[in-house]
Amino acid sequence: MTQNLSFKVRGMSCRHCKMSVEKSVGALPGVKEAVADVAAGQVTVAGEALDPVKILSAIEELGYIVEK
Repeated sequence: MTQNLSFKVRGMSCRHCKMSVEKSVGALPGVKEAVADVAAGQVTVAGEALDPVKILSAIEELGYIVEK
């Protein structure tokens, strides 16, 4: 069953930010799609058996702040 998770992220400001987040989160197990919206400050993740903690960690390791 496909899950959709959304995270409010601060600190993304450009196309490079978008690509970095999408690549990092997209490499996690179970993730089928990761879309970062720089203007909205949001990352949406779709997949199966998603681990929100791993997704948060991947985003924060890049230096962005995930609002909880």
